[in-house]
Amino acid sequence: MDSTSQILLVIAIIFLSTFTRSALGFGDALIAMPLLAMIVGITTATPLVAMAASTIAITILSRAWRDVNVKAAWRLVLSSLVGIPIGLYFLKTAPESIVKMVLGIVLIGFGLYNLIAPKLPHLRNEKLAFLFGFGAGILGGAYNANGPLVVVYSALRKWSPGNFRATLQGYFFPTGFTVLISHGLAGLWTPRVLRLYLYALPVILVGVIIGEIVNRRFSVERFYNIVYVVLILMGILLFL
Repeated sequence: MDSTSQILLVIAIIFLSTFTRSALGFGDALIAMPLLAMIVGITTATPLVAMAASTIAITILSRAWRDVNVKAAWRLVLSSLVGIPIGLYFLKTAPESIVKMVLGIVLIGFGLYNLIAPKLPHLRNEKLAFLFGFGAGILGGAYNANGPLVVVYSALRKWSPGNFRATLQGYFFPTGFTVLISHGLAGLWTPRVLRLYLYALPVILVGVIIGEIVNRRFSVERFYNIVYVVLILMGILLFL
């Protein structure tokens, strides 16, 4: 049985990660996974984060579905599904450390460049969504790292904070729900995981609402500066 202090720590971490995901549209796993893994172990943290992520996504979509760029979202999802089997092949052939290091360098460079000299092109249509989604699918199938490329694509589109946040959920929900079901089939939905999820469910809903309020108050410039900083942090973690 988990102690009260351990449960409170889990709830606090999930609230913080939920708030970040709701305010920015991504970044929950960046916060939750390393912290929860230290407290409850990786086999509990992984399905717990997946449950929380699916709940966050469906809650945001239920409140902001009108802000989803459907044309971009379905292209990203479809091309990711095509890329996942290729990623599974690379999982057996390409060194994980090298691929993650290269991806980390790309994210750090992208974030720093935009903070220092934001002159990258503005993608005005969905033509490149298939390419970014395909690459995200490969990285997701191989190393569970489908998020960064989709976030980079969204940043290049220069959507408003509300569109950015909602469209990412339109991508992350179907892909994340697939992962969640896979965890269940693999027997990872243990009584402990379900119990911790139920404890955390109220703060997930509160975190989504507070994050939504903060997202609406971001100016476009400030929002993207924060996105670039978070991408740099993701890149550093991947690089390390």
